[in-house]
Amino acid sequence: MDFDLTKEQRDIVKAAREFALGEFPDRAAEFDREETFDLGLWKKACDLGFVGIFIDEAYGGAGMGFLEYCLINEEFWAVDPGMSQAILSTTFGSELLGLFGSEDQRQQIFPQLVSGEAIMATAITEPDAGCDVTGAVTSAVKEGDKWLINGSKMFITNGDLAKYVLVFCMTDPENPSRHGRHSFILIPTDTPGYESTKIRGKLGIRASDTAELSFNNIRVPITNLVGKEGEGFYELMAFFNRTRLHICAQAVGLARGALEEAIRYTKNRRQFGEALASFQVTQFKIAEMATWIRASRNLYYQAAWSVDRGKIDHALIAMAKWFSAEMAVRCADEALQMHGGYGYIDEYKVQRLYRDAKILEIYEGTKEMEKTIVARSILG
Repeated sequence: MDFDLTKEQRDIVKAAREFALGEFPDRAAEFDREETFDLGLWKKACDLGFVGIFIDEAYGGAGMGFLEYCLINEEFWAVDPGMSQAILSTTFGSELLGLFGSEDQRQQIFPQLVSGEAIMATAITEPDAGCDVTGAVTSAVKEGDKWLINGSKMFITNGDLAKYVLVFCMTDPENPSRHGRHSFILIPTDTPGYESTKIRGKLGIRASDTAELSFNNIRVPITNLVGKEGEGFYELMAFFNRTRLHICAQAVGLARGALEEAIRYTKNRRQFGEALASFQVTQFKIAEMATWIRASRNLYYQAAWSVDRGKIDHALIAMAKWFSAEMAVRCADEALQMHGGYGYIDEYKVQRLYRDAKILEIYEGTKEMEKTIVARSILG
């Protein structure tokens, strides 16, 4: 792998950074406090081509790779994680549709996602089924030419905003294999029986919509099955091997933002007659943060580069995900520590980064699950 980005990739990085710096800083605190977001910013990002960059040109996308998508995530998250998630998560589920959806499904949905006409969500987690996705009990039963769907989902990104939701459903409860019981069903959210309740009071990324979903006797056509019946678990694992890449980039971006805040503060804050940046203990912290960030970026570059070339290294992706997420939490913690008491109040961006960081170790697979994947790949 050549670690030098191409000119096109460098242009993407530059454009993403300029957009984020131009649009995010003035409103980030507002959206965090109010737990709201201005969807006009999402539509503006769509118009500039940042949303769904990996979607094929045939459907209105840029037809680029997951590495390019990661580059945008890193630049956006370095400025503000909550606003970044609100914008870039709007295609969440399109990765799965691209892999397993029908041509009709892709033609119907993809152009709406990249043009800013529709938002997508993917509903997997349930109140009693988190990391153990095979414990999901939301049911989809065939009734003639329809699926009858009942159940609930928890912590669903964009659940209150989405036009389309991919729902992980149990379609074969009697299958002797836990991995053969589930399928993905596409549900338009204007279908009778769909209810969403916005979740408030989150620790971080408050600009991003999160909801609890309820499905009460929802009926959708049999053709709304995505992929193959009973293959939902395997489709989900393939989906995660793409979506976990951008979590790595989010982590690197957040850590970069924390490092930038730490450098700015310690150069200007004076103690004992000297700038904090002149103390060796501060310099060591800065050096460690910079090294952790570089190591994490190299991991996700390799993982994303490999996926874009058709090589799926499940263990490498898991390594990159847990390491970068844990690194981001450490960097946010160190940056706040260097701010002292000032870092504890919301006048300073670092307290928001500190709160935003923790989700990286939880969603798309907890760090414990990622370490389990790595260990099993090594131990056989």
